[in-house]
Amino acid sequence: MAKATAALLIDDDARLGALVKEHLSQHDIDVTIVGDGERGLAALRKGRFDLLLLDLMLPGIDGLEVCRRVRATPELAALPVIMLTARGDDVDKIVGLELGADDYLAKPFNARELLARMRAVLRRGRAPRTDQLRVGRIVIDFGAREVTVDGQRTVLTSYEFDLLAALARAAGRVLSREQLLDALKGAERDPFDRSIDVHVSRLRAKLEEDPKAPRHIKTVRGVGYVLLREAD
Repeated sequence: MAKATAALLIDDDARLGALVKEHLSQHDIDVTIVGDGERGLAALRKGRFDLLLLDLMLPGIDGLEVCRRVRATPELAALPVIMLTARGDDVDKIVGLELGADDYLAKPFNARELLARMRAVLRRGRAPRTDQLRVGRIVIDFGAREVTVDGQRTVLTSYEFDLLAALARAAGRVLSREQLLDALKGAERDPFDRSIDVHVSRLRAKLEEDPKAPRHIKTVRGVGYVLLREAD
């Protein structure tokens, strides 16, 4: 019997939490609910979770700070994070993505859409690949879902890994934002396509010696991005 997916929901809305837990339990997802950021971080340190659902507005430390601390903790750095927010402002989405969230969903949301987003994030994290690909000083191990730069392991989120993988498989060719979105989400295209820019910025911060003068991931103005075969 397959192991149920374990998800942690950090949200102080008890009614929403109960509805999410009830719906996801019907799809073999075991949801633990915590009402504030401090207790959520404690739960993450004690338990083993496959995914984090994180509300932006929390009592005490907010969701952005929780996300920041998760990404700064080595054993949690690769944990998939979907941020839940009642705000519709693109600025909040950008900040969440810059801090390392893999995806976001604005409240109120449909439970089926939440499930679809969760499956997409988890699917990216469990893709059964066994090959490796080297592009310049970057080596991508698809089986272990690990990336090394000059032999040093670099921790990426699941979204960042798949974005890099899409660029690497097309190394030397320019990919538009639309092509990258298709490669990452398929039919579940996100209308907020500028999120690609945020994730590219985060990738550069982790892979480039000088992110402000990138030598590997280049911007082709008005077109998209290209991962050069050799550092330029």
